[in-house]
Amino acid sequence: MRCSPRIFLSIVILLSATSCGNKVYYTNSDGSQINKPLSSLLQWRLQRDPPEPKRLVVSSEWKQLSQSDNRYAIWIGHSTFLINNGDLQILTDPIFADRASPLSWIGPRRLVPPAMRLDEISEVDVVTISHNHYDHLDISSLVSLQKSNPTCLVLVPMGDKQLLDTVGIKNVVEFDWWDSIKVDNTIFFFTPAHHWSARGLIDRNLSHWGGWYIQTPEMSLYHVGDSGYSADFREVRKRLGSPKYAFIPIGAYAPRWFMKAGHVDPAEALQIAVDVGAKYSFAMHWGTFSLSDEPILEPIHELQQLRIDRGFPENFFSAPEMGEIIYLE
Repeated sequence: MRCSPRIFLSIVILLSATSCGNKVYYTNSDGSQINKPLSSLLQWRLQRDPPEPKRLVVSSEWKQLSQSDNRYAIWIGHSTFLINNGDLQILTDPIFADRASPLSWIGPRRLVPPAMRLDEISEVDVVTISHNHYDHLDISSLVSLQKSNPTCLVLVPMGDKQLLDTVGIKNVVEFDWWDSIKVDNTIFFFTPAHHWSARGLIDRNLSHWGGWYIQTPEMSLYHVGDSGYSADFREVRKRLGSPKYAFIPIGAYAPRWFMKAGHVDPAEALQIAVDVGAKYSFAMHWGTFSLSDEPILEPIHELQQLRIDRGFPENFFSAPEMGEIIYLE
């Protein structure tokens, strides 16, 4: 199915949504940049046959939590998790908007609603942002979140603070790779990923991207963010140790000629779990938005079969339902 002229025009508007600031260009750890020409994007979009929409199950199990509960994670959707590590309430890559877009009428639309509404989330201590793509850095969600959580700390990659400053978001701290900050008894490390950044046509790679390794004396968690497969994950393990829990993307990988550099497929996601030495891994970045060409449910089916073929137990790498309580030991 080919794009209509209206959708073609909308892609250009979407890509032109912002202007650049200081021209400090970021690269991946191997020195490369993901900087495909606009012609490649248009080639894919104009030839794309989008997958049939499917709706994942959304659980209301999270409503069973009480104020005394701690050490849990809830997949809200896409790369958004509410994590209680026994010390802090942490929200990762919050997007509660209906579309991953600067425009309300075009751009990837949610296939399922968030498992929790923003007004159902309180006492957030820290927000982590992996990079500035619209499906990971959603301004409307951050503005609403800070109204209800005015003291929450927002951790962003280098180059993104100015964007948040312009809309009045406070308590923002920028990070380069391997920078860290201690909040109460939790240390946050900003870690490398193989990806790219942009919110418009002329700001590509003007801010950084990465993952967040979250560590207390009792527990370590690793939110990978968005990434193609690279040696970065072995380096994370070498420097910071193996996390007990990892949150790893498994979707938005087809067609491979276009997506491989920036998005892992299920086989590569499984290898990340192995590389970092995580005891338990959880799938994210699938089933919420239709961002690529693979069928909506293919990532989890592929992951499950690969896990079985390689002899890993079911809990080595699983896919929680949105809204399910993941108890962290």
